[in-house]
Amino acid sequence: MILQCPECQTRYLVPDSAIGSDGRTVRCANCKHSWFQEPAPLDLSDDIAPPLPAPPPPAPLPPVATEVPPSFVETTRPPVSDPIAEPADAYAPRAPFRARANPVRRWTAAALVAGALMLAAVAAITWLGAPNIGSWLGLAPAESALRLKDNPIERRELENGSELFAVSGQVTNPSATRQRVPDIRAELRDAQGRMVYSWTITPQQRTLPPGGAVDFNSAKLDVPANSKRLELSFVGDTAS
Repeated sequence: MILQCPECQTRYLVPDSAIGSDGRTVRCANCKHSWFQEPAPLDLSDDIAPPLPAPPPPAPLPPVATEVPPSFVETTRPPVSDPIAEPADAYAPRAPFRARANPVRRWTAAALVAGALMLAAVAAITWLGAPNIGSWLGLAPAESALRLKDNPIERRELENGSELFAVSGQVTNPSATRQRVPDIRAELRDAQGRMVYSWTITPQQRTLPPGGAVDFNSAKLDVPANSKRLELSFVGDTAS
């Protein structure tokens, strides 16, 4: 769940298990303000039983057969003459084996396929982000013109014995054009330089004007104790 400080509006992403079913008192790592956080609301929409289907209509009764009176039954039939067999015409056009395809149906099917591809593209941009699509397809993206500046890491032990690991910093745009802000990847490494923990930080805004800046912050609980160094980079940046 996402916690938001009522004083400085700083947001934190914490697991629901850290708050519990009864709620708990938390404190902002940015402004040190404390408040009681209620537990996440329960989703009871799945407990509502679906309505029962309507019963099918009764089947129609079969027609009642009536017996024809004997006085109306024909006793004789006219003779049936045999048809005269005509020779087959070898040059007559033959009936096609299958009907021709309807062009309207083909255009309708093509429009449906194009609409499905457009929806898939919009979903990919929404889920992955425009800078990440190239990486997902195996293409090397260009280096971002944005710059990252991180603040000192804050480690603080909470009242329940858990350790809060807070990361904050700023993204700046020194270029002369408007830039899109991608997600930020945070990596914790041990003394030997091996990565022991990583997560993704979502920026508070997605575009920066020339010379603009935006702050970011994130917090995690119970990160590995052997983490010694923090490395920040943009997701999809070739320089990372």
